[in-house]
Amino acid sequence: MHECELCQHAGNGGDDVIYSNAAWRVVLADDAGFPGFCRVIWQSHVQEMTDLTAGQRQILMDVVWIVEQSIRDVMQPDKINLASLGNMVPHVHWHLIPRYRDDSHFPNPIWGQAQRTGDSAILMQRRALLPALRVAITARLASCLPDSTPDEAV
Repeated sequence: MHECELCQHAGNGGDDVIYSNAAWRVVLADDAGFPGFCRVIWQSHVQEMTDLTAGQRQILMDVVWIVEQSIRDVMQPDKINLASLGNMVPHVHWHLIPRYRDDSHFPNPIWGQAQRTGDSAILMQRRALLPALRVAITARLASCLPDSTPDEAV
């Protein structure tokens, strides 16, 4: 297998690792147009959800739900998009994307055709919420998954 981007770059380039343990990690994506965009990434090379054991799937989805609720509470989006794509990396991972009626692509997916230019003042206000989002995700993961000891909780 050729080099794995998600193994080489724990935060996937400019992404910010919020919480990480031996099984999974949560990163805040470096996406200026979609503040609050997070990924939940299974650490080992597992391509499909059905490659995980039932217990592993449950843990992974519990993390997804916790991150989603944190995004909803802090970012107050109109909608959350959940996506599991990953055609280029051998890691099961979920994208959690806060969506707003005024974002550049709404109602299209963020990977689709832009509908308008994003308002820089609104984006700056949303980016200002990112420290609170980081705290909310870390606190919820620590309290909701007590058996999940982080290797890195920043």
